[in-house]
Amino acid sequence: MERVLVTGATGFLGGVLVRQLHRSGVNVVATGRDRARLDRLPLPEAARIALDLTQPLAVPEHRLAGVTTVVHCAALSSPWGAGAAFQAANVLATEALLALAHRIGVAHFVFISSPSVYFRFADQHGVCEAMSLPRPVNAYARTKRIAETRVAESGLPFTILRPRGLYGQGDTSLLPRLLRAAKSGALPLLRQGQAVTDLSHVEDVVAAIRAVLDQRGQSLGKTYNISGGQALRLTDIVDAACKANGFAARWRSLPLGPTLAAVRLAELAAALTPGAAEPRVTAYGLGIFAYSQTLDLTRVQHDLGWRPQIDFDEGLRRTFSANPGAET
Repeated sequence: MERVLVTGATGFLGGVLVRQLHRSGVNVVATGRDRARLDRLPLPEAARIALDLTQPLAVPEHRLAGVTTVVHCAALSSPWGAGAAFQAANVLATEALLALAHRIGVAHFVFISSPSVYFRFADQHGVCEAMSLPRPVNAYARTKRIAETRVAESGLPFTILRPRGLYGQGDTSLLPRLLRAAKSGALPLLRQGQAVTDLSHVEDVVAAIRAVLDQRGQSLGKTYNISGGQALRLTDIVDAACKANGFAARWRSLPLGPTLAAVRLAELAAALTPGAAEPRVTAYGLGIFAYSQTLDLTRVQHDLGWRPQIDFDEGLRRTFSANPGAET
């Protein structure tokens, strides 16, 4: 029987993946830093390993006996933070895990990356995996790009996934960040609110990972875009999420150029001030609101027959219906 190691199992995507694999009878080993959340996973104690991948990997290898596949979900994902922290969490940890995978003879290393590696301050519609990557917009994009290179050059059979805008019940990042920003004041309306994007419901992303695992021969050596396949206005996403939580978003029209310059100045000031908090708005965050980016899904559809099944209306219902008003 195939045995799958999932890192980041106490995070959003990793936790959903572990539970779904376990329910379908897959032999799963889960690692994560949060001992309490790890203990809530429906796995035998021996299959739950508390592990900080940024530290030396002191895992008794007998606990990983029979692992054939690694799905590396663990990462530091944020638009702001110390470069050293991103380097440790996203690059050094991946390097350590690749070395471990070599030692235990892993047959497939699946790396969860990010479409942030595509980002530039310009509209981009139908971005494909083969496009020339721009200069990284921030430390997160830079370290995910480096980690992708480490995976591709590792000598291990690999697949890389770039899921766009992950959301769903249990999300602590995308929609919660938007909701907090909407509560704190008027949001910037840039370029008349014309920017569009495509999000990915977590269950669709898990289905894509399952397709990769089930069709290893088709996916080896490939990089795949993953998204919900709908081009949605950012303003509509925010308005719908706010409405689902019982309040209305407020918008304020702003000129892009001067606003971006002011945000970059605030970022510089924060970077030069030891211990400074994350700026309320980052240049990357502003760019997301100003510029369109959608992904081309042709490759994953052709190779694996995977297609998103959950549209945004249904995804939003699944995200908030079980706990309405959680963010209010």
